[in-house]
Amino acid sequence: MRELTTNDGVRLAYRDSGGDGVPLVMLHGWGQTQEMFRHQVEGLASGRRVVTVDFRGHGRSGKPRHGYRVARLARDVLGLVDHLGLDAFDALGWSMGASVWWSFVDQHGTGRIRRLVLVDQPAAVAAVPWMTETEQHESGALFDVAGLLELGAALAGPDGAEAREDFVRSMFSGDTDPDLLAFVTEQIRSTPAYAGVPLLFDHCAQDWRDVLDCIDVPTLVIGCEGSHVDPASQRFITERIPGARLHVFPKSVANSHFPFLENPGAFNAVVDKFLS
Repeated sequence: MRELTTNDGVRLAYRDSGGDGVPLVMLHGWGQTQEMFRHQVEGLASGRRVVTVDFRGHGRSGKPRHGYRVARLARDVLGLVDHLGLDAFDALGWSMGASVWWSFVDQHGTGRIRRLVLVDQPAAVAAVPWMTETEQHESGALFDVAGLLELGAALAGPDGAEAREDFVRSMFSGDTDPDLLAFVTEQIRSTPAYAGVPLLFDHCAQDWRDVLDCIDVPTLVIGCEGSHVDPASQRFITERIPGARLHVFPKSVANSHFPFLENPGAFNAVVDKFLS
């Protein structure tokens, strides 16, 4: 584990395999940590350099009282790739990590990204009133505004720990490996409510549909039939990004929002084939 300090004074914990080949920078989701990719750090390391990081407020990184916006996380990622001297790299984002890459592209373009992998993230998480019913379905919206406010209040309230665990459980369908569920639940405890709640609100309030057309690098979109994210939203993203490819894991392979943990062999094979 290594550390860097952002331009606004926040300590970020990251791992760098130091391997040869094109670097792969992997970004985790809301409330989670780089430990989500514990099966990829080595599983995808053959012929490439793998970099993971804990976002501010997450995992082993600093937990300041400022900066909990997706745009700020994208600026932190820019600081990381600059710190490592990565002029060209592959990018993978899962859940909110995909949104951070969309923000990165929106602000800094795609000039340094060779290939992009987007894993199980809707283009817009909250259904705002001006979206049509069709747009809400295409975007993959998980909440309406009232539901988002209710979730934030629950996470920030006295029963926040229970609300976090219920939120995590909702990302699995069918029978769930108790050890896997316990691991994911443990990781989310590292993010305090003062960091997680405003970041979740900002994350869910973003609408990235207008950025999709601007992505001009080879892109793989990954969905899961067993996830709480509708695979139809991943098809929509694939259709909007020029030349993008889609891979949807059936429930028999991955029964949750966490395919890289649930079936790392299948996940790594799909990603490795695309990046190679």
